[in-house]
Amino acid sequence: MMTRSLNITYFTALIVTLGSLAIISGAWFIELGLGIKPCHLCLIGRLPHYFGIPVAAVAVILARSGTQLRLARTLLVLAAAIFLVGTGISVYHAGVEFGVFQGPTDCTGTLSQPESVNDFLKQLDTVKIVRCDEVAMRIFGLSLAAWNAIICFGLTFIASLGAQGRR
Repeated sequence: MMTRSLNITYFTALIVTLGSLAIISGAWFIELGLGIKPCHLCLIGRLPHYFGIPVAAVAVILARSGTQLRLARTLLVLAAAIFLVGTGISVYHAGVEFGVFQGPTDCTGTLSQPESVNDFLKQLDTVKIVRCDEVAMRIFGLSLAAWNAIICFGLTFIASLGAQGRR
């Protein structure tokens, strides 16, 4: 039988794992299913999910077993820190989209030195830069970066609650 603190730790770790999996699955669906290519900052914004999912998943397993509850809570602290970094990345990205911050140079693209005007025109046809300062998709008026910031902050909060082991 699960104790109350085990129950909270287990369920918060499960929520964090599934929530992050849902976000990264949605990002892949938007990219591969809808054909909307991510910018450089979008790809960086996915990294906390790639790191946070396995950390939270191990916390789920440990909390469920009941024998490693302290380690499960420590992993939830790590997950909270990872998603707090994700919040910062996404706030920066949303700020770039809204013109508050200057975006990285990766989002502007570079062309090699063309030999002729025809070479230059061919390069323009083949180089496709996804700009970080343009919103590719909005949901309820917010960009995906803004939603990722909100969700990462929520995952940080939930993981922090689970790390405490109480309501």
